Amino acid sequence: MIPGRGEGIARALNRGLAACDAEVVVRMDADDVAHPDRVATLLAALDADATLAAAGSQVRLFPRRAVRAGMARYASWLNALVTPALVARDLFVEAPLVHPASAIRRADLDRAGGWRDGDFPEDYDLWLRLAEAGRALVNVPRVLLGWREGAGRLTRTDPRYRLERHVALKCAHLARGFLAGVREVTLWGAGQTGRSFSDALAREGVATALFVDVDPRKIGRTLRGSPVVGLEGLGRARGGRLLVAVGAPGARGLIRAELARAGFTEGEDWVAVA
Repeated sequence: MIPGRGEGIARALNRGLAACDAEVVVRMDADDVAHPDRVATLLAALDADATLAAAGSQVRLFPRRAVRAGMARYASWLNALVTPALVARDLFVEAPLVHPASAIRRADLDRAGGWRDGDFPEDYDLWLRLAEAGRALVNVPRVLLGWREGAGRLTRTDPRYRLERHVALKCAHLARGFLAGVREVTLWGAGQTGRSFSDALAREGVATALFVDVDPRKIGRTLRGSPVVGLEGLGRARGGRLLVAVGAPGARGLIRAELARAGFTEGEDWVAVA
């Protein structure tokens, strides 16, 4: 540890874990506000479903004047993930549980080796590792945490929480799971999100064979050495793996419906990323 600097959140959490003898670890940040029923509700959710490694809750961002549009969209998306199936479906979109709103089984934490300290968001890394181990995650359908928003949030000031670190973390897990043994992938989205995933997947040894997009300005072009096709070329992705790398609000639902009509099965043929 560098003199005069803290040891970092992952190491601090593991230090606390080493001193903890409870069966469930409940996370909280000092500047947030918990509902009086928060702990009892999360424990009840874990007791009711042995497949759950962790349970979070819906959150309310405050103070209103500090809430940015991006965080509001994130909270709205997360607050809808109220079943294990919905969390699993959107696992690679963004962190599906709010870390300080969560309760985590100690046994699952121990099997996972606790929190990892590295060049990535430690909370999202934990959720991905728990899911990779076959354990479920959920948010109970109640607002149990007032989650403080502000310019000093670590997600804005710490380089480990930058978008490129999230993408790299997702791609590392995808390469071990959904894309295990896959050499090429199709990416729906030839914008910034798609390009970011193409680059990160290349570092994991997975090439982008094809881009799919609906923007006529992009269709027919070549991106990262691969063709960009419109919906009429979607059949070229059949039989392989497809990642939907589109972050525009509302677009994911439209794409989900289009892929269902085309006979693609989510979770088997394709997954959403962002």
